[in-house]
Amino acid sequence: MRSPRSLAAAALAAAALALAAPAGPAAAQGLIAGYVAFIGRDDLYNSQGQRLTEPWQVLRQDRANFHRYGISQPGDQWDPVFHDIDARAAMERLLMQGSITPAARRDILRGGVMVEVQVYGAGGRATWIEVDVWR
Repeated sequence: MRSPRSLAAAALAAAALALAAPAGPAAAQGLIAGYVAFIGRDDLYNSQGQRLTEPWQVLRQDRANFHRYGISQPGDQWDPVFHDIDARAAMERLLMQGSITPAARRDILRGGVMVEVQVYGAGGRATWIEVDVWR
């Protein structure tokens, strides 16, 4: 038999889950992936050796390095979304259309930072991306 405390905790958890689930067309939207990556020197240059000048370019290059070129730094994690060139192009477009603080922009372009990326969407297709930066 469960204690009143465990029953209350289970009821609270069930209520929280019900409230967190979106209703209607948005129900198919949600967190589809998340990963952490260290932005290292290799991520600051494209495959032709040109220095990247925008944070969304750096984040795209990080995923290309990880998935296509096998280049990663300690702390880089796998993600299930950005394994192909089209998905990385979509990532770059979404990030370009979003907003970024001057400090986050500067930190990503400087490198030597950790980023946590949360990818939201449906059916494995990203519709928006959130990025947190730690120096």
